[in-house]
Amino acid sequence: DDGVTGLGVEVGFHTGKADDKKHRKAAQGKEDAVFCGGVGAAAAYELSHYPLHTAIFEAENDVADCTTKANSAILHAGYDPEPGTRMARLNVEGSALAKEICARLDVPYLQCGSLVLALSPEELPHLQKLYENGIANGVPGIRLLSAEETLAMEPNLAPTVVGALYAPSAAIVSPWDFALAMAEVAVRNGVELHRSCPVTRIEKTAGGWALTTPSGIVETRYIINAAGISAQAVHDMAAPHKFTIQPTRGEYYLLDKSEGSRVHHVIFQCPNENGKGVLVAPTVHGNLIVGPNADPVEGDDTACTAAGLAFVSAAARRSVPNIRFSESIRNFAGVRANVDTGDFVIGEAEGAPGFIDLAGMKSPGLSSAPAVAREAVKILEAHGDLPAPKADYRDGRTRVRFKELPPEEKARLIAKEPAYGRVICRCETITEGEILDALHEEIPATTIDGVKRRCGAGMGRCQGGFCGPRVLELISKTLGIRPLDVLQDKAGTNVLLCETKQEGEHHD
Repeated sequence: DDGVTGLGVEVGFHTGKADDKKHRKAAQGKEDAVFCGGVGAAAAYELSHYPLHTAIFEAENDVADCTTKANSAILHAGYDPEPGTRMARLNVEGSALAKEICARLDVPYLQCGSLVLALSPEELPHLQKLYENGIANGVPGIRLLSAEETLAMEPNLAPTVVGALYAPSAAIVSPWDFALAMAEVAVRNGVELHRSCPVTRIEKTAGGWALTTPSGIVETRYIINAAGISAQAVHDMAAPHKFTIQPTRGEYYLLDKSEGSRVHHVIFQCPNENGKGVLVAPTVHGNLIVGPNADPVEGDDTACTAAGLAFVSAAARRSVPNIRFSESIRNFAGVRANVDTGDFVIGEAEGAPGFIDLAGMKSPGLSSAPAVAREAVKILEAHGDLPAPKADYRDGRTRVRFKELPPEEKARLIAKEPAYGRVICRCETITEGEILDALHEEIPATTIDGVKRRCGAGMGRCQGGFCGPRVLELISKTLGIRPLDVLQDKAGTNVLLCETKQEGEHHD
């Protein structure tokens, strides 16, 4: 993405009765962030199919609010991982499962295929190696292309292209909606979601584990640690040190829809020691995304830099020379969890029975997420702690995307609910009805960016400059909070800092 798929959640679940869950006064401990991203949401979704008592502990105020919202939004085909690794097996399996989940849960998805370019004759052997990997890993339809075949598919590529590896099963997706959809269905089916609830300490108990949170101590028989860049710290609370995660920042350009058809496939360069390199790809929303670089950082440092963005633009022009970076509407960065093991870390931690790691989820973490979640379920099954699936499971999800509806359906919706007839976000044609839907979902939005992730308001060319104040007003009225308390995104991002009054006006 280069895999900037930041994932993570901690799912504690209880296989006993509901009253087995005990709360005690929280102990003091060093705070550590735990995130509910792609792998965590997938784990919760899988576990929600069984009659278990499951809880998600999310450090931030929303799901998918870290690396899952800041990545390349790609479901990889699976030719890059070395054959025989967990990555290789779970990438191919996970991408196929993700396609099914996106269809079932109404998540924007497009199987557009990918091209890995050889930009010089010296890179052709590397394409051959990736092709052989793909065959060994079971990637469907993969094939090598000549320069002529490549340029016929993508005429805006550099004329120096000498060949490419084509993988038709690669896809693009809305990554935050992917995670949100799985988490929402999990919550609908009984999973507890605790937002703004970091786990600060983990202790072994006679019956399992005790997790210290701001609201008290929760006792659980199992813990699933899929905490993204914090997975090492969470693991080290419960078990001897096993792996080291190096947070690695990737910076991006998001270009306007005027550049969205510059290419029609995901365009990669030959990968190197820093990952899959700078890519150019369409998005499911009609934009063009370009990036990332790879910069080791401390923690969740998502600052964009002039040097990083200059590197990204220069590298991208090697593949697609005529990109108009003047059409950029946003720069952003995500932090991925590079791990020193060279492969995903999956399994019960040594010396810590019941503590299950789903860690090191760099690329292809987002692609592998559904398959990784099933690995956790297999571990529980091996323990004999997995009951029969629920007979009354409520799966599926649909979303109103007003601008995509036929005229007669738009008229029917407006007649039923006039709010769908009021456009709030002009760039993306998002209506008040869609924003209100976002504020009433199973996991309702509570911030301006939370609304954006759910319905797209503020994602267009002006990036919320026009609709932001109206979205803030709707959040305030719908949730019954003061405008001063409405956040842009994470804690502390208040949009309004003070209240003023006109001359002669009296405020209580």
